Amino acid sequence: MKAKQCLKSLVLAAALLSSACAHVDAQTLPLDGFEDAINHWQAKNGQDYPRYAPENVSAIADNLLLLQRDHGGWIQNRDPVQIFSEDARKDLTREKSKPDASFDNRNIYTQSEYLAGAYELTGKTRYLDGARRGLYFLISQQLPTCAGWPHTVPAKEDYQARLTIADEVFSGSLRFLRRVAEGEGAMAAFNETDRAKARVALEKGDACLLKLQIKHNGALAGWAGQYDPDTLAPARGRAFELPAMASQETVEIVRYLMSIEAPSSEVRASIEGAVSWLKASAIEGVRYETISIESAQRVAGQGGDTDRVLTPDDSASLVWARFYDVEDNSIVLANRDGLRVARFEDVHPERRAGYSWYGYWPQKLIEKDYPKWKTRTGHAGTPN
Repeated sequence: MKAKQCLKSLVLAAALLSSACAHVDAQTLPLDGFEDAINHWQAKNGQDYPRYAPENVSAIADNLLLLQRDHGGWIQNRDPVQIFSEDARKDLTREKSKPDASFDNRNIYTQSEYLAGAYELTGKTRYLDGARRGLYFLISQQLPTCAGWPHTVPAKEDYQARLTIADEVFSGSLRFLRRVAEGEGAMAAFNETDRAKARVALEKGDACLLKLQIKHNGALAGWAGQYDPDTLAPARGRAFELPAMASQETVEIVRYLMSIEAPSSEVRASIEGAVSWLKASAIEGVRYETISIESAQRVAGQGGDTDRVLTPDDSASLVWARFYDVEDNSIVLANRDGLRVARFEDVHPERRAGYSWYGYWPQKLIEKDYPKWKTRTGHAGTPN
């Protein structure tokens, strides 16, 4: 019996290997946009499952079509490179009529761009059709008051209905619309009707983005992670993500605005204001680091064997808080109960180690990207 089971396992393994390697395309497409989703999937489900080689573009694109809902969108946090069993494929087919989808973790536009690239490589029209359905789903979900996007539809939690900047929901969607509107690269496959609709959505989205920039002391500053979709006031995300200006999200927005080939005066002012705010919000003299802890030092609910600390160090690189108060620009920290705390040590160890309250996100933007943008656009100097 054991010999038969072993033989059966070997046959299955051989079949999966053959499937993973078969129909390899002449070129490959980047999978970087799916990295966040794949990490979330594997954190929940492990890594012990068969996957296609990155060169197998057709198989990956067919996976994306299988995962695509009938309305054109996708749910978040799936691994598009996974080799699905026959039973799993049947389950996914049955789920295609469900109404749910999400823009979280760089979703919707990433799949659409990959499918357009797969069409350019293979000439298979089903991939362009899938990319077009993704484009039209994205456009259809722009919010009415200000043309951004929600986190998830239909929302299951309050924060999922809010206009979302975090995780490149806004900037990633606008980048995709701009590439379609301008017929850039593989996006040239979209027809003129598609490009015209993308241009309209892009103009509305850009106007919304500029409208959402928060002012501090009368000057343009950063963006919040989420906004109330009706009042457009900065809003909380999850319970510990209080309404605040978000440095990481602001960096990604500025990078998007810098990608505009011929920026308007409003876009220039937006970039200059955001960079000035990021410079002014840098924290000196502390080092943000992860440390190991013994199991005996853990507290209830902490789970892991690491903690994060802020250590005084005059030689440390500049660091930024994730969140800053919209009124006084003070650092915003909170726990899962939604209550703000004054010091990093007051954040529960589970949230201290499990969330990036501080980071170095603006460093490259300020030191390299911004000067290059100033040179490219013909405006020397630095903002006040």
